[in-house]
This record gives sequence, structure tokens and C-alpha cells, in this order.
Amino acid sequence: MTRIEQLYPRLPVRGADAAIAFYRDAFGADLVERYAAPTGEVVHALLRAGDVVWAVKDGDEYDPAPSEGGGSAILALYVADADAVGAALEKAGATVRFPISDQPYGERGGRFTDPYGHQWMVAQRTEDLTPEEVEERTRAMFE
Repeated sequence: MTRIEQLYPRLPVRGADAAIAFYRDAFGADLVERYAAPTGEVVHALLRAGDVVWAVKDGDEYDPAPSEGGGSAILALYVADADAVGAALEKAGATVRFPISDQPYGERGGRFTDPYGHQWMVAQRTEDLTPEEVEERTRAMFE
């Protein structure tokens, strides 16, 4: 079996250079590399914030942006201060889907949609719970 060495999300967007600026503002990300077609469209840009990396590219016929009918994942970030990261996302232009709040499963977190249609779940752990405790609390949320 082949060993996976790295996995990172690759986000197609409409307006990759603006998205790069957004992620730099919202997360303090560094632009590691950026490659563009002769037309100026970004075919690959790698960003890094701490140990986390992700790529951004302009949407095209093969990888449409969410606003162009493409799909989107929910990207989960565990951070030291969910409130600070949530505030930075809002300030940079993200929309709050679920405000940052204490969750019964031992986290403080919320969810945001960036201006490019991708969702970011931001959370910090507030309690060390067993899997059984998390399952019990999760069930209780829906009763």
C-alpha cells in the first residue's frame, strides 16, 4: 500500500488573487508559491499558516468555483483562540453562518463562509472528553 505523505485542500475560486489577499488577512497566511497562465489566471497558489497548507486557483471548466456550480468542502480549523480567528474572518469579509459559541461537545467554535463560497469551521477544544461523552452530548443536542 502506498503511504500518503501530505494531504491539503485545493480551493477553486473566482478571483484567486483576491482570495489570496483574503486568506493572508484572515489567517495571516504566507504565500509560498504562485503560478499563473499567460492569461494571468492563477493555476496554483500555495498558502501556509503555521503548519497548515492549502492551495487556491482560479476556477475553470475542470475545477469550477462554488459560485460557478462547483462543489465546496467544509474546512475544519482547530485553533488556540476561536474568537480571535472568527473576528479576523469577519473583518476580512467572511459571512457568519454559525457564530462562535460554546458547544456541548467540548469545543468553542462557529462556521463562516468566505467571499469565495468555501466554508470554514473554526474551533478550539475547551474540554477533554471521552468519545462516549461526546456521543452522549451530541445525542442530547438533537433531543
